[in-house]
Amino acid sequence: MLSSRGFDLWANSYDESVNLSEESNVYPFAGYKDVLSTICRMVRTSKSATVLDIGFGTGVLTNKLYKDGYSVYGFDFSEKMLEIAKTKMPKATLIKHDFTYGMPDLLKGKQFDCIICTYAIHHLQDEQKLTFISELLEYLSPDGKILIGDVAFETKAEYEKCKSENIGAWDDDEIYPTLEVFRGSFHNVTFEKISFCSGVFCFTK
Repeated sequence: MLSSRGFDLWANSYDESVNLSEESNVYPFAGYKDVLSTICRMVRTSKSATVLDIGFGTGVLTNKLYKDGYSVYGFDFSEKMLEIAKTKMPKATLIKHDFTYGMPDLLKGKQFDCIICTYAIHHLQDEQKLTFISELLEYLSPDGKILIGDVAFETKAEYEKCKSENIGAWDDDEIYPTLEVFRGSFHNVTFEKISFCSGVFCFTK
C-alpha cells in the first residue's frame, strides 16, 4: 500500500537504489535515466515554461529544469522527500500533497506549460489514472503537454510478459500504465518506448 512513511524512510537511499537497478538494466528502473532525459528534452522544446512536477521525490528531474531557469512547481506526499528537494530548489513552489486525492487546492486556477510525472502514476488504478489525467488537462496552457514517464508498456500483453519474467521482483501493488488503456479515453496521446519496461507518454489538449 502507498505510504508516505515508507517513502520518508526510503528518501535518503532512494537515488542510490534507483541507480543500482538502472545500471543493472533490470526491472523496475531499467531505462530510468533515459526516461528522465527524454522528458527533459521534451520540456526544453519550450525555452520558457512553467513546469509542474507531480510526485517529484528528491527532485532529480525537476532540479535540472530548475537550474535551467524554468518556473517550477511541484508536490509530493513525503515530508522527507520534500525537505531534500527544497535544499536543491529553494525558490521553487513545492507543496506536501498526496496526488491520489487529485490536485491540491493551492494550485486551483493555475495553468502550466508542462506537467510531468515520473515513476508515480503507477500508484493509481487504471480508472483513477484516466480521471486524474482528465483533471490535469484542465491545468494545461493551450499548447501545453503532460509528460508521464514510468514502468510502462504499449499493450497489456507486453505488461503481462514482463510480469511473468520478473515474478520474484514484481510489485503487485503497482499498476503500470499502458498506451492501450490510455488510447481508449484520450486521442492526443503518444508513447515513446525507452527500455523493455519503461517509456514516456505525452498528452496534449
